[in-house]
Amino acid sequence: MKKIILVFICLMMFSGCNSGNSVSSDNVSNRKSSYKKISQDEAKKMMEKDDGHVIVDVRRADEFADGHIPGAILLPNESIGAEKPEQLPDLDQIILVYCRSGNRSAQASQKLAELGYTNVYDFGGIMTWTGEIEK
Repeated sequence: MKKIILVFICLMMFSGCNSGNSVSSDNVSNRKSSYKKISQDEAKKMMEKDDGHVIVDVRRADEFADGHIPGAILLPNESIGAEKPEQLPDLDQIILVYCRSGNRSAQASQKLAELGYTNVYDFGGIMTWTGEIEK
């Protein structure tokens, strides 16, 4: 009987230590900054709205000059660092991000989310874009 009580007390002590100050993996993932991956069709629908969105091309300047989505601004992925980019002053603005194939857009979108931008949407690469492209 003493052993059962001792085991019970130990269980109570160990479970009590874990319940108050621990951070569950759900809480960690909820606090992690993130962006949304969307299809190019979804991006096109968002671009049709007059909601103050900005289209961000994260390729190099020479790639941008070869052709880009109309209205896009150039913000090379490599230039996104620890400081908020001047071209994106509003942390709550809708930001639609693309690159050539989708790799850099994912990297840039994550960086922007980690800088505090709340409405970042990655729609992949211009290689599969069926909409208009301007030079």
